[in-house]
Amino acid sequence: MTAYDPRLGLYIAGEWLTGAGRDAHDVLNPATGQAQGALPLATAEDLDRGLDAADRGFKAWRKVDPAQRAQVLTRTAAILRERAEHLARIATLEQGKPLVEAKGEVAFAAALLEFHAGEAQRIYGRVLPRPAGTRSLVLQQPVGPVAAFCAWNFPIMNVVRKLGPAIAAGCSIIIKPSEETAGSAVEVLRCFQDAGLPGDVAQCVFGVPDQVSRHLLASPVTRKLSFTGSVPVGKHLAKLAAETMMKTTMELGGHGPVLVFDDCDLEKTLDTLVAHKFRNAGQVCVAPTRFHVQAGIYDRFAEGFAERTKKLKLGSGLEADTQMGPMANARRPSAIQEMVEDARSVGARVLAGGTRGEGDGFFFTPTVLADVPLEARAMNDEPFGPLALLTPFETVEDAIAQANRLPFGLAAYCFTENGRRQNLLGDEIEAGMVAINSVRLSWPDSPFGGVKDSGFGSEDGPEGVAAHMVTKTVHMM
Repeated sequence: MTAYDPRLGLYIAGEWLTGAGRDAHDVLNPATGQAQGALPLATAEDLDRGLDAADRGFKAWRKVDPAQRAQVLTRTAAILRERAEHLARIATLEQGKPLVEAKGEVAFAAALLEFHAGEAQRIYGRVLPRPAGTRSLVLQQPVGPVAAFCAWNFPIMNVVRKLGPAIAAGCSIIIKPSEETAGSAVEVLRCFQDAGLPGDVAQCVFGVPDQVSRHLLASPVTRKLSFTGSVPVGKHLAKLAAETMMKTTMELGGHGPVLVFDDCDLEKTLDTLVAHKFRNAGQVCVAPTRFHVQAGIYDRFAEGFAERTKKLKLGSGLEADTQMGPMANARRPSAIQEMVEDARSVGARVLAGGTRGEGDGFFFTPTVLADVPLEARAMNDEPFGPLALLTPFETVEDAIAQANRLPFGLAAYCFTENGRRQNLLGDEIEAGMVAINSVRLSWPDSPFGGVKDSGFGSEDGPEGVAAHMVTKTVHMM
């Protein structure tokens, strides 16, 4: 059960391409730091071949009956469920998350495909009122070939989140997943292939990110960019996309504020937040990060948070009792260590963790910092790791001001039993998604996306398919 066995390769024009003289990238096991597979990287010729296939694929796929598109998506969802153990194991071996989290990711990915299958048959236009004998039609049509780039933190779901709505809308797509979690993406593409998706409709390539993005976005074939990743890279890609005025969806980084008021159910809130904070080792764009706690319960909250955090079991994601796995790559523990030391230097207190974990893997202990000053780097830059930052506030106005202080606006969390306050927070907090007395933000039928520096556009829900459509008006007189 510990063997890493995806058949790594590029998927272009319905064909799997392996080494054959191409450069290769080592895929590492984050629990051991050891290489476990060699991934071939696309050449410029490979990318051109992928663009040609996407061009052909779009011209054919856009004409396919939406019911047939839906059937492919539904069959793919069923295959994902059948192969859940295999897919989850690969994701754990190359990304590090506990196996139970990886299985949940597969289940959510399948649910997304089933929802998009329905949306493929609900792409409606409208007829405008006109004099008798004339018509004005508003049509929704697929935008064209999509270039999609996704991050390593959810190596199954992120790939499905790109492929599903594009295929439902009638687009072709070239996807470049992370080279660090290539096996998960490859196995997802095999599920689509086995479900009957034509080879020209979806391509999967890997390579040097800047080279691949420049090549694909400079091509007149590409009509839409879909990106999930960091704010700096997202802004860079948006500039490239602007050269051809292509449609874009940008799901970028966050710095999730959590507002905890003194009327919340404290014990329940603590149980919920600690589990969610350290999910996927905190490597989640919507992770709760800045915990602003009302002064009257701040000390109790800090004590309870630290107590629960210290009990978390750190280890390999394949071990049944592991509650938090390693970080995904060698860069992340060093980055978190630097943030912890910076926060301590300006007065933060370490209540739990704060050190690297044992072993050769990329482990960092679940960490809680209290009394973190605003000038600490972690309070301003996204940590993207197992780091919880605690600070008190006095009034509702103070809490809202702190929530909106940063240029990020992806996710926010609020815990209060006051209904009037819940409405106010929902209105006033600048974020694309707000969870109140809950931490769940991802649902197949709900739009997922942010505002401000956290991006624009939505994935999932009807909005996810709509993002792959263009509007055309036809007047018949």
